[in-house]
Amino acid sequence: MILSRSKQHLFLLSALLAVLVIFPVSGRSQESALDKPEMLSLAGGLRIATDGNRVIKIALFNRNLASQDISIARSRFFPVANASANYTMLAYQPGAVFGPLSVPTADKDYPSYTVTVHQTLFDFWARESLYSASKESLELTNADIARTKNLVALDYINAYFNLLEAGRMIEVGEHEVEALQSHQQTAKDLYDAGVITKNDLLQAEVRLSDAQQRLLTLKNQRIFSSSRINNILARPLTLVVVPVEVTEELPSMPVIEKLWESAMQQRPEIRIVDHQLKINDLQETAKRSEFLPAFFAEGGYNYTKNQFQLHEDNWSLVFGLTINLFNGGATRAEVSKIRQRSGQLHEERNKLLDDIQLEVQRYYLDERNARDNVTTTKEAIHQAEENLRINKVRYEEGVGTATDVLDAISLLTLAEKNYYKALYDMRRAHAGLIYSTGADLTFAYK
Repeated sequence: MILSRSKQHLFLLSALLAVLVIFPVSGRSQESALDKPEMLSLAGGLRIATDGNRVIKIALFNRNLASQDISIARSRFFPVANASANYTMLAYQPGAVFGPLSVPTADKDYPSYTVTVHQTLFDFWARESLYSASKESLELTNADIARTKNLVALDYINAYFNLLEAGRMIEVGEHEVEALQSHQQTAKDLYDAGVITKNDLLQAEVRLSDAQQRLLTLKNQRIFSSSRINNILARPLTLVVVPVEVTEELPSMPVIEKLWESAMQQRPEIRIVDHQLKINDLQETAKRSEFLPAFFAEGGYNYTKNQFQLHEDNWSLVFGLTINLFNGGATRAEVSKIRQRSGQLHEERNKLLDDIQLEVQRYYLDERNARDNVTTTKEAIHQAEENLRINKVRYEEGVGTATDVLDAISLLTLAEKNYYKALYDMRRAHAGLIYSTGADLTFAYK
């Protein structure tokens, strides 16, 4: 049967849609979309890192867990209600013997149920201590989240400056290749003119090949640095990141004593240990309460179907106390263990203070050294450029040697690498110094 023209068009359209469904866009086009460069500033990426990093998301679960621990501790202040129901079936009907007579006392099969409510009245502040300890635990997790965010921020900042440095190193490598290509062309012209020997030309070609290989390595390093940024931001690794150069001048360095004082007041690690000490003290109070009685009230209702009993149901109200008379010394050992833990935490806190001071000093000295290196290496670049210009002129005029030119190119390359390394070492050390004082890096680089 011959299809009409409209039906033919409809058939072709359906076939085309089926092909698109069965054979989607190729992986290469998807990959090219991922490979599209994206401009990323330091502050913008820092906000993304501290909001969506997986390490921070994991730490946020600890806060949710601590919130539930507060609810668990608070539940000890409320009464505990229990209910039970059962149905009993006996082989023989219960009864009693009165002389020659036997009298049944209960049914052979009967249902029963019980409802009880238990309320602790006073346990020598055990519940209060555990509740306060759970709130301290929540504050501890908040301090740990702040510490984690600052660590992620520092990791991102270092990775960002590593990416900027990798880009600058590629520029230096490209300048070196261009200089060596220019020297190779000059050497070739001089060789064709019979001015120099073949050895000078070969030397230029070997040095050019070596520089090109090192440039490829630098480009691969930049790809990895870009992937490292994407890993921190929880994005596809193939996304090409184009960082925005940081041009802000760094503030002058304060005296190190002020930095130490700031670190002692702001570092979240110190707050974490302080919360741990408070939790330990509260747990000791709760544990010591086990040496003393706990007062309680308990009310209940009981029903048992029994036609031979005067009252099938009954209400009850009990006031009482419980006390642990002896448990093999376990409570005393646990109290001693908690006290030992407090001593350990005090020593950990003292060591933490020493380590933080040492960390502040390390970043302080690194930044100060890097600042001096930036000034020195920046001047060295101008000297190396002038040295290369002079040696190129001497070589073209037949006065200098090829080795002099190649050495001058190497010196200029080394001076530029040293400058950019010192520049980004200074940036990284400054970020580390801010982190070591406990300041919020997202606020410092907003």
